[in-house]
Amino acid sequence: MIHSLRGILAAVEPNFIVIECSGVGFGVRTTMNTIGKLPKTGSEVKIYTHLSVREDAMELFGFSEPSELNCFRMLTAVTGVGPKAAISILSELTPDKLMLCVASGDHKSITRAQGVGPKLASRIVLELKDKISNEELAGGMEGAAFAAAADPKTNAGEAMSALVVLGYAQSEAAAAVARFAPDTPVQEMIKGALKILSGGR
Repeated sequence: MIHSLRGILAAVEPNFIVIECSGVGFGVRTTMNTIGKLPKTGSEVKIYTHLSVREDAMELFGFSEPSELNCFRMLTAVTGVGPKAAISILSELTPDKLMLCVASGDHKSITRAQGVGPKLASRIVLELKDKISNEELAGGMEGAAFAAAADPKTNAGEAMSALVVLGYAQSEAAAAVARFAPDTPVQEMIKGALKILSGGR
């Protein structure tokens, strides 16, 4: 198994890069998020890789961060999600945003990825939600706050519901609301979250 590659970035195309290691050029399929983090052509890079072996082809996939590689592997373990769809999803959503979508049940945001319909997006949310805890999804104290945002009985839950009614995706609303202390009044939470969300758009 090829765990990672370190070499010279020889070429960059949409969702595809070439890394030259000791005179050998490795063609690597990747996400637009990873491409956005790469230095200019001719610079040294390191990427974390996954080798996909099928009857008719061998393909190398590479990512700038281990978290993106882990998300790719989780996605391709979902029924009906192949490497191409996983790359498309991770080109549209960062690992953090994807995990927020999964935790909040926001399959709509996942359908923004090319070639991913509502049925497949719903299956991704359903299958991944059982595998990952809120702490793993959102990290540390933020994970606890995110869990509170998903509970409609809490102030955070009420605020999140109001933001969804205003047209924001569940994952966007939950991420914004999770920044506030649990005992923050609902109206204050909504007002603050709207400032965060409007600044992010």
